[in-house]
Amino acid sequence: MKLCKIFYLASNFFPKDEMFGLTLQSRRSLYSIPSNIAEGAGHDTNAQFSHFLNIALGSSF
Repeated sequence: MKLCKIFYLASNFFPKDEMFGLTLQSRRSLYSIPSNIAEGAGHDTNAQFSHFLNIALGSSF
């Protein structure tokens, strides 16, 4: 979550013409990482948790 906050503040300095392109896409992918980890942690099995960790890893790329 700390990384999300840092990136969100830094992305305010991206070019304004990228607000709905690169900036928005980057913010969404960054916030999906902790969201998927939290969602996976709420599931019953390690396999389900692993699945959500893989989704979070994909968002980091």
